Amino acid sequence: MEHYQRLLLSCRILKINLPYNAEELVERTRLMLAKNDYREDVYIRPFAFKASQVIKVTLTGLRDELAIFSVPMGNYVDTAGLAATVSSWQRISDNMIPSRAKVTGAYINPALANDAATADGYDEAIMLSSDGQVSEASSANLFIVRNGVLVTTPITSDILEGITRRAIMQLADDLGLSYEVRQIDRTELYICDEMLLAGTGAQIAAITSVDRRPVGTGKMGSITKQLQEAYDSAVRGKDERYMDWVTPVYQ
Repeated sequence: MEHYQRLLLSCRILKINLPYNAEELVERTRLMLAKNDYREDVYIRPFAFKASQVIKVTLTGLRDELAIFSVPMGNYVDTAGLAATVSSWQRISDNMIPSRAKVTGAYINPALANDAATADGYDEAIMLSSDGQVSEASSANLFIVRNGVLVTTPITSDILEGITRRAIMQLADDLGLSYEVRQIDRTELYICDEMLLAGTGAQIAAITSVDRRPVGTGKMGSITKQLQEAYDSAVRGKDERYMDWVTPVYQ
């Protein structure tokens, strides 16, 4: 539900008018999944787009359409331990291409960062915003742990307003973990005790080194492990407290 609520907000930014509300989009997606008879993890990709067959640089006066497709997918990344690097590619600012909207064309920015990182032997890229502060990873929001406190960057740091990011903060509350939302300096990445990614594809994934420096002990930390286990239980419908997070496909 929350993913479709964000999609509709992104549509407002891009002047896309869809004749559906979030509840209707969830039901259409459920029917699609049931018709495909999936019995495995899948990734769902909805697209709202301008469909008029014209060549024109504008958002106004064009036909709006929606497509939803899904593909079977296992883990997007190794959730047990990733090697990351701080990218030389800067995160686009909200005044260039709206960061809080999930805009397909904007993905060239993290794609360049991630491609450079993997070419240099890393698994993931961490991007800085125009002011030199940590923004997020190439395809997920970023959290660090310092002195037992979970820290993540604010929505004003040119990040995508992640659904999984909000879920992590709710889980932290329920687990009795302290957390802060504030700016993160680059050098904090080198001295923090734990680091993790949060995203629909990444799920909860531990980062165990940054720029060839170990994060903490160089292994997944206890807070990351707690959150990973709690998240997996919640999104798979195993914890009754979070049943509003899930929608049964087969009634």
